[in-house]
Amino acid sequence: MDSEEILKSVFATSDSVRYVALYRDGTLASDVKTGLKNASASDSDVYEELLVNPGVLTLLGQRGKIDCGGLDYVLIRYGSFFQLVIPISRGHLSVCIEPNDSVLSVVQDVVGLLPGFDSED
Repeated sequence: MDSEEILKSVFATSDSVRYVALYRDGTLASDVKTGLKNASASDSDVYEELLVNPGVLTLLGQRGKIDCGGLDYVLIRYGSFFQLVIPISRGHLSVCIEPNDSVLSVVQDVVGLLPGFDSED
């Protein structure tokens, strides 16, 4: 799947998905719903994908390798939304989710998509 198809697939999992970013092979692709309340600035989103999320995944991934069985994903609770960050081959997938009672269901649905596009091709 190309980046645009992946972004569309993730958005299709739930109306609770606010933002999706795919950082793979040094290239960032992202999209955001329009008209969001409490949306973060697009400039800060870029820095989050290029700096923060790779750093978080490196730190937690290393910890997970020691004696925790690895790292599947990270779910961060910011004040206005949840941020799901999933390590994939050659990068990461980042999904911003509305703070409602369906967050864990959205996480499961997004993780369920991974076999369709997370390959070494």
